[in-house]
Amino acid sequence: MKTPLQSLFRPFVVAVVACLALAACAAPGPKQPLPERVQVTWAPDDQLSEVRDNQIQRGWLRTEDWKKSLSEYLRQRANLVLPNGQRLDVKFDDIKLAGSFEPWRGPNAQDIRFMTDLYPPRATLQYKLIGANGQTIREGQSKLIDMSYLQRTVTTSTDPLRYDKRMLDDWINKEFVRKDV
Repeated sequence: MKTPLQSLFRPFVVAVVACLALAACAAPGPKQPLPERVQVTWAPDDQLSEVRDNQIQRGWLRTEDWKKSLSEYLRQRANLVLPNGQRLDVKFDDIKLAGSFEPWRGPNAQDIRFMTDLYPPRATLQYKLIGANGQTIREGQSKLIDMSYLQRTVTTSTDPLRYDKRMLDDWINKEFVRKDV
């Protein structure tokens, strides 16, 4: 005769094995290499407002982390809209991420990035679009700001850089997506 514990053991083991099998299936495959035709560089950290205004490195997102994340995102998104053979070089001269830290709110809030209308995402960048023949098609400087970043919907509410990425999406769509199609 089985005890109540023994009768629960078998379904538990089956459930654990099923969960592990599902997790193995859902694991991401090898990471795709980033396109080399879109290059992103940054001004030195001491010239970036986000770094100057957050020298203590408050919050969990470090400078190298958000720079890497935004660079990869910009490379992937621009790669989707550029015609074959074209290259894009982007240099961030300055950036201020959405939100800001308000340490005066007390020790329990000093690592919280507050999102208010006072702290929209901003960026200044230079870009050069190069054709397949190596000739410069277009180059310029753009000053980006999304003053209504809190009023617009975002697709991923858990990404800490969602507002900054959307600002970059807006820029890519404005500068590089063909409107005559």
